[in-house]
Amino acid sequence: MSNREVVVLSVGGVRFVTKASTLQQFPESRLARMLNDGDQEFKLVNGEFFVDRDGTLFSYIMDFLRTLQVSLPTDFSDYQRLQREAEFYGLYTLADLLSQEHLLKPSLEILEVRFSLQEMQAFFRIFGSCSATVATLAEQITVFMGQQSGRSWNSPFPSQKPLVPLPLERPSHHDMVFQCGTDYSAGDQFVARYVSIKPDNRKLINGTNVLGLLLDTLLRDGFHLISTRTVSGEDKVECFSFERVKRPAGLALALKNTPGSSGVPQAKRSQVQKGK
Repeated sequence: MSNREVVVLSVGGVRFVTKASTLQQFPESRLARMLNDGDQEFKLVNGEFFVDRDGTLFSYIMDFLRTLQVSLPTDFSDYQRLQREAEFYGLYTLADLLSQEHLLKPSLEILEVRFSLQEMQAFFRIFGSCSATVATLAEQITVFMGQQSGRSWNSPFPSQKPLVPLPLERPSHHDMVFQCGTDYSAGDQFVARYVSIKPDNRKLINGTNVLGLLLDTLLRDGFHLISTRTVSGEDKVECFSFERVKRPAGLALALKNTPGSSGVPQAKRSQVQKGK
């Protein structure tokens, strides 16, 4: 058995330096057998192992061996070639994960904001193709309600009376509805609704200001404004359409220790979120 701790591997002329234990993650693979001089496909030249394969694709294989996760660039498309390389090295668990392209490829996420003004109130409705994104955005938005006199409803400062948070309306998992502004109650009292959008701490009552803060929040979260339009009708509704490339969830392996296994990675799949 080889006693190497650091291994230098040349794959198609691309040089990799790693630990022997990294290459031995899967004992039945050809990389593990290579260290025991048990695979003639790998030639030992001047202390370096050489194999005539694709060095660029092997970098993704090395990343998998180091992290036990499949994480590929957004513009990656050579799934079949990488799967073939994984099979060549005897990494059949990796090849199996790569066969699930739909879990690895980025997807386009669509979100639309609808906004309308009616007298002293502003109405918002947000639709999203990804329910998780809509749920996250709903956690950022809080509507507060309070009462104040008609003389001070348009003050830039919220009423000194305690404001009560209201739940957002969620007609479905893919949309939400809320409003801000004032509505006549009784006498000279008005019901006022303020909107706060985290991480901004302001409570805004003006619909145009809330719209601006909402659009800025979406742009900071990686969305791109692709179109605006006005829907004609009894009430003019302004529509703002956004899109964002949603990074896929990385596929990971779970380490399962069983008697005699020494922590060998098992083909148990779990999903690990890899950013927005």
